[in-house]
Amino acid sequence: MTTAAYRLPRPARRFLRFDPTARRWLLAWLGGPVIGIANGVTRELVYADSVGDLTAHQISTAVAVALFALYFALLERRWPLPTLRTAFLVGAVWLVLTVAFEFAFGHWGDGKTWGELLADYNVFRGHLWPLVLAWLAVGPAVVRWARIRRS
Repeated sequence: MTTAAYRLPRPARRFLRFDPTARRWLLAWLGGPVIGIANGVTRELVYADSVGDLTAHQISTAVAVALFALYFALLERRWPLPTLRTAFLVGAVWLVLTVAFEFAFGHWGDGKTWGELLADYNVFRGHLWPLVLAWLAVGPAVVRWARIRRS
């Protein structure tokens, strides 16, 4: 297989090469796993035993969305996203990186089966993890919109 098969599409390469704000936001994605792991550890050590596993995951989902909202607001204040398109592209990349990290770390780092990892996506059984992913995808655009609206 050639190396061209692993290359980003041309618009994405152009975007990353010329937009320093987007590059900063994408580098800031590294804070996301820290937020997620800290949230999960807090869940397990503080309230999972008293409320049960499913309820703990649901609470953890709300906490994760709130923490990411705060993180996005801080990033937007430090490095304002120039356009809505940039914000949505950053959100899309954060989404892809997060799902890749979740499956890689969850399977090889935490020892979960693929089925266990996929079970977190079953909203019909009360698993709300897809809400966090949805927020990661649209959150940068929402905080950009909020900043523009306040101005």
